[in-house]
Amino acid sequence: MALTVVGSVAFDSIVTPFGERERVLGGSAVHFSLAASYFTQVRLVGVVGDDFGEAERAVLERRGIDIRDLEVVPGGETFFWRGHYDYDLNSAKTLETHLNVFADFEPKLSEPSRSSEALFLGNIQPELQQRVHEQCPSASFVALDSMNYWIDNSRDSLVAAIGLVDALLLNDAEVRELTGEPNLARAARRIREWGPRLVVVKQGEYGAALFSDGGFFSLPAYPLENVVDPTGAGDSFAGGFVGFLAAHAPDELTEELLRAAVVYGSTLASFNVEEFGTERVSRLTFPEIEKRFAEFRRMTHFEHAGLPRLVG
Repeated sequence: MALTVVGSVAFDSIVTPFGERERVLGGSAVHFSLAASYFTQVRLVGVVGDDFGEAERAVLERRGIDIRDLEVVPGGETFFWRGHYDYDLNSAKTLETHLNVFADFEPKLSEPSRSSEALFLGNIQPELQQRVHEQCPSASFVALDSMNYWIDNSRDSLVAAIGLVDALLLNDAEVRELTGEPNLARAARRIREWGPRLVVVKQGEYGAALFSDGGFFSLPAYPLENVVDPTGAGDSFAGGFVGFLAAHAPDELTEELLRAAVVYGSTLASFNVEEFGTERVSRLTFPEIEKRFAEFRRMTHFEHAGLPRLVG
């Protein structure tokens, strides 16, 4: 199934304890698209200024990502974010945010983007998410991401948008805030009562959890020796997860495939953090992905020989 993604395209300036980069390619739709492109055809819908050049386009086009719906605003500037990480890489300190052309983003979908069988609604206004969803009647699998800003300021619209999709992806703090539930299992059950059959909880360096009709599945993060920049890791996870599922028909989404999707999402996220921005994911090979997927499988597999004989 082809996959349409709507979200932000940005330039990021990032400082971590392990280095820094100025104005690297970023944004939720970019990180998502690159990760998903290893599994299916991706069509990106976004907006940039005319400071977005051929070098940035080439990163996306080399992965076969369709960017015909990447709108360019003449004279405008692309969304810009500057952030800093200390040794706690789970938390970024935002130093600057300039929405620029993204502030007035009104997604414009071509016929190919509207006809995709899978749709990912990235972190944009919930009202926009609903309008994009309405334009994609062919989408048989729809996933949605959001953030605490929309939970705080547009909760009713966000809950309405969530009720229309198949899968919701949020981090653990967002799930708790959205539902008012301190327990993730209860929070996920409540969200699933609103409509989504899948709730995926991103837990950063602690991994990810899936709540579905088949029950609960949890996966630890891959134990990396080299973590440089976590920016976009959650979006790369979403790209791997949704991209893998988009490669299958909706009626094929068994519990086994859903769990494999969580592993593929975690695999792509683990590559993302090894270098800055899109540097690592943009030049991955599928054999590298499959090798790490297999390492995940070995890491989480065990055999139980049975209880020892009790003495007494």
